[in-house]
Amino acid sequence: MRRLTILLILLGAMQFVLPLDGATSGTGAGGTRTLMTFGFLILAAVTVGELAKAINVPKLVGYLVAGLVFGPHVIGVFDRQSVTDLAGVSTLAVALIAFLAGAELQWEELKRRWRVILTMLASEMVASLIAITVTLFLLRAFVPALSGPIGQAFVLCLLVASILVVHSPAVTMALLSETGAKGEMARTTLGIVLVADMVVILLFSLTTSLARAVGAETTVVDTSFALLMWEIFGGILIGAILGGLVSLYLRWQTGELFIFAIAVALFGVELAKAAHVETLIMLLTAGFVMENLSRGRGEILRHAMERSAAPVFVVFFALAGAKIVPSEVLALSAVAIPVVLARMLGIWRGSLLGAKWSNAVPAVRDHAWKGLISQAGVAIGLATVLATNLPGIGRSLQALILSVIAINEMMGAIFFRRGIEAAGEMPSEENRPSGAVMNPLDPAANSARVV
Repeated sequence: MRRLTILLILLGAMQFVLPLDGATSGTGAGGTRTLMTFGFLILAAVTVGELAKAINVPKLVGYLVAGLVFGPHVIGVFDRQSVTDLAGVSTLAVALIAFLAGAELQWEELKRRWRVILTMLASEMVASLIAITVTLFLLRAFVPALSGPIGQAFVLCLLVASILVVHSPAVTMALLSETGAKGEMARTTLGIVLVADMVVILLFSLTTSLARAVGAETTVVDTSFALLMWEIFGGILIGAILGGLVSLYLRWQTGELFIFAIAVALFGVELAKAAHVETLIMLLTAGFVMENLSRGRGEILRHAMERSAAPVFVVFFALAGAKIVPSEVLALSAVAIPVVLARMLGIWRGSLLGAKWSNAVPAVRDHAWKGLISQAGVAIGLATVLATNLPGIGRSLQALILSVIAINEMMGAIFFRRGIEAAGEMPSEENRPSGAVMNPLDPAANSARVV
């Protein structure tokens, strides 16, 4: 009841304050509205997250629901312009997630798990790619964009499937932070998710080229192999240099890391843009190199970054929920739901097969697939690229992809949490760390992690 009362007070406050902002003259009024929306999203999402926790649902699902319900497509407490104005928050969140994800990987762990990670990744990705492509092809009569010649329709189905096989580092990192899970299943899942992003970028580029070859009109200017290689391997090279510089800094200076953590993420985003490399890969590499070269000091920066990222992560997931259009999801549900189920089946059977081939431990074999269902940032970004590169049909394919992502985004976090519990890797409350997403508004809890 207390949480519901807080929500009602927040809603009442926004209804009272927003008209005052609209009446404000002069410059800066839009910025004031954006700041109010940012503050509202933090408070409302955390409140709904606590309500979700009370019914044993991951908090980040509550954040997504808060953004959906209070966003422009349902109640409309804030509008689409506010979502657009807060795009920088999402950019910063992706940068922080990538750096933190890399910093969670230890070289010794990777050496021990590389065979399991690569085998399971290959088998589950191939299985889900086939399952999604076949399902879309069989249901192409319900998707006008796929009504062309059979050969072209099949390639377009393959192109859409190449996007939908992607996973979500954001959701994976958020759940690991919320739960504090560090067991074999959790760490293996994280490795699969991170490596998958690089594979998907290559796969999407190849299928886009194939779509052009069979006559699907595209507006891609330059997708040369050399450029693609630079985006990936150039990102690894520059990320390694950045990570090395950060590790050197940590050997000499460990103060004021709260601000330094944000500065590293923002600098990384701008550096990736200037160098024309993949931001996610570059910052992931930077985090990995920093952690493994800093001689144990990387943990200090990681905790500082988690503290600074706390409100950013909450708003990131709330904004992701605000972008879900319920009417589109419902309109495309006849295709989206079978695709979701086919993808889930492919991930499950493919992961099981890969785990058997690599002799993975039972916890990984039986439950790692549950952490591979969620989707978010990378898939949404690729869907946007698809819409741009395929004039005419791209927008309808994007709507279908976003509908599938919306369902997986909600389901994925729940499945992963259930998988962590079933694998016996859920820490007890007294041993659970105060992660960045668990207690985003509790400075005392978060600051306790900075040593």
